[in-house]
Amino acid sequence: MTKLIVGLAGNPNVGKTTVFNQLTGMRQHVGNWPGKTVERAEGHFKHGSYEYDVVDLPGNYALSAHSIEEIVSRDFIVDADSDVIINVVDAANLERNLYLTVQMMELGANLVMALNMNDYAMKKGHIIDVDLMSELLGFPVVEINAKNKEGFEELLIATEKAAENPVDTSEKLSYSNDIKGHLFEIQEFIEEDDDLLNVPSVWTAIKLLEKDTIVIDKVQHSSNGSRIMVEADRVSKHLYDVYKEGPEEVIANARYAYIDGLMAEAVERPLVEKETVTDRIDKIVTNRILAPLIFVFIMWMMFQLTFTIGAPFQDMIDKAFAALGKWLSAYITDPLLSSLVCKGIIGGVGGVLTFLPIIILMFLFLSILEDCGYLARAAFTLDKLMHKIVGLHGKAFIPMILGFGCGVPAIMATRTMENEGDRMLAMMLVPFMSCTARLPIYAIFIGAFFAEHQGTMLLAIYLLGIVVALIVAAILKRTMFKGLSTPFVMELPSYKIPSLKGILLHTWEKVKGFLRKAGTIILACSIVLWVLQNIYPWGGTDPQMSLLGMIGTVLAPIFAPLGFGTWQAAVAIISGLAAKEVVVATFGTLAGIGGEDEEGIKSIVQDTFTPLSAFSFMAFTLLYTPCIAVIGAIKHETNGYKWALTMCAITLVTAYIVAFLIYNIGLLAGFG
Repeated sequence: MTKLIVGLAGNPNVGKTTVFNQLTGMRQHVGNWPGKTVERAEGHFKHGSYEYDVVDLPGNYALSAHSIEEIVSRDFIVDADSDVIINVVDAANLERNLYLTVQMMELGANLVMALNMNDYAMKKGHIIDVDLMSELLGFPVVEINAKNKEGFEELLIATEKAAENPVDTSEKLSYSNDIKGHLFEIQEFIEEDDDLLNVPSVWTAIKLLEKDTIVIDKVQHSSNGSRIMVEADRVSKHLYDVYKEGPEEVIANARYAYIDGLMAEAVERPLVEKETVTDRIDKIVTNRILAPLIFVFIMWMMFQLTFTIGAPFQDMIDKAFAALGKWLSAYITDPLLSSLVCKGIIGGVGGVLTFLPIIILMFLFLSILEDCGYLARAAFTLDKLMHKIVGLHGKAFIPMILGFGCGVPAIMATRTMENEGDRMLAMMLVPFMSCTARLPIYAIFIGAFFAEHQGTMLLAIYLLGIVVALIVAAILKRTMFKGLSTPFVMELPSYKIPSLKGILLHTWEKVKGFLRKAGTIILACSIVLWVLQNIYPWGGTDPQMSLLGMIGTVLAPIFAPLGFGTWQAAVAIISGLAAKEVVVATFGTLAGIGGEDEEGIKSIVQDTFTPLSAFSFMAFTLLYTPCIAVIGAIKHETNGYKWALTMCAITLVTAYIVAFLIYNIGLLAGFG
């Protein structure tokens, strides 16, 4: 079979990931680009006599040197041995999307355009002449519907034909004669240097005028570099003299002029744009007064449904592990091995896996909110709040929203921020967002003490994280990270009905990570905890006299002012540094001492805590030092331990202060 390497490129929110999921299904994996912390999704499938290797490039609006994502995308187009780039485009916002298309044409990419969301374009009264658009661009344009795979067969046929007969799309660009002439003056010098001919000379010329640092460095180290740079500087000065604008603005205007010409020829639009359903909904959902209330209500509904729907499945898994433990204990005759398997492993790992239905539902609801377009509105609401309270604009709210899922990709998402101070501040705030790894902790404590108000209590914990993050951000912004933030205009995607397949794939990808953690980190920690609790240096059978109990007893006084100065709580907090789910695994292992099933976890929690100290404990586990994976992500992103250790100190101090205030103010208020 013939192998095809295909890249999927496009703006954010154009349906690119849906196209990727529809093409590759379960035959995909996620990893990092070599040498980069940017995630890459890669999948495989077969079509006819072709075997496809598809790479989902980061969603970009441009291909500049401003962010790692943009550099990764253009490096793939320039340097990778890709056969075709499929440019996924939102037909309802064609003019904006074409700006990236034109930049890929400057790169000479072998392109096929997948024109998605055509139904939304029709509702806006936009009629696109696809054949004429294809003729003007010089490469195939195919109408598709990513949700139901309509047009996919035509898209793949066009891709295969493009691979067989590649086209240098840079030759199809039609800028004004004046701009083309000035670019050609630089191109003549570039084309004398063989080291620079791995990309179209017009692209190198444009990037020199745009002051692209990566391209400038490459040209300066070439044999003809000095002459090229002198000529580029001369043209830059000439363009400024003629247009009274910098060459970057002149090039951008040339691109938009080309796009305007395409739109005028191939797209028929109404004189007055129709008000869409999205516009009507956003009048309510993004309303200055209603938006925060709607956000809180939707979050409350999500948490309430998570517990209500998940509870019966939790009970089923709980009973299954209890039955498994009893069955194994009857067949394993060695008492020590029986204790390890039934009380250590099943008590620890099984206690965490009991909460799998809640985690699945949480990821499912978050995927629905993201795919339908609401999560962007939630981020928009938080952004306005952050701007007013903290003075932090820009993209800091995007990692915070992602932090509700997992802190590691949230830390990685800070790479899109150009302002280094804002980026470091965002990394300090992400750990305060309640990731799904903490859900089992909340579930066990809320189930034990606040069963009648489960959704409300979970909402309170999540909101506490947001409020504390805003307070800490305000303090840090006035001390460690002084200065103006980078302004940012956010795009709000159109509302759409989520794709069932896309939602299930998103959910499975996240749940798979949780199961992997249960089979590695949580399993290892459960075994270590069981060993420590079964070592009695001075004999006896009192659990507090075990090595585990002695470690907890030494540390317990530190947490006494917070309301949970017991050795069990101390051990759980320390073990949670490996992964937050291990906190529950610790209580599960401790509950296993008495031979109890998963209900024993709630029992030991109720014996160890009061409702007030339980809430204080939940607040502490929400805010204190995140797992080692997040610490490692910050170390990797900042190329050192300075900011990782700074984050650990900030979160630990904040957690202690907040838990101290909750418990002691609660005592004064009579909630003891």
